[in-house]
Amino acid sequence: MPLATAPRLLAALALAVALSACSARYQTPVAVGGDDDDAVCQSRGYAAGSPEYVACRKDRDVQRSAATARADRRQRDLGEYMLNHPERP
Repeated sequence: MPLATAPRLLAALALAVALSACSARYQTPVAVGGDDDDAVCQSRGYAAGSPEYVACRKDRDVQRSAATARADRRQRDLGEYMLNHPERP
């Protein structure tokens, strides 16, 4: 590999890592126990449409919403900390 292409390759690699981090930021966190709510609730023995199944799906939705809120809060707190403490990297 010529010496001139090494910096370009490193720049492209750094850009790819940065862009992948941005795209992963807005993915919905997975609820506890797996990512397919239907399969998880049915594996617990709840028939689709039963009150227990509906409650299971609702609980998983609430867990997912709480995880998203926690992640957003952590991101906001980190940003505020970085603004208020510029002397610390």
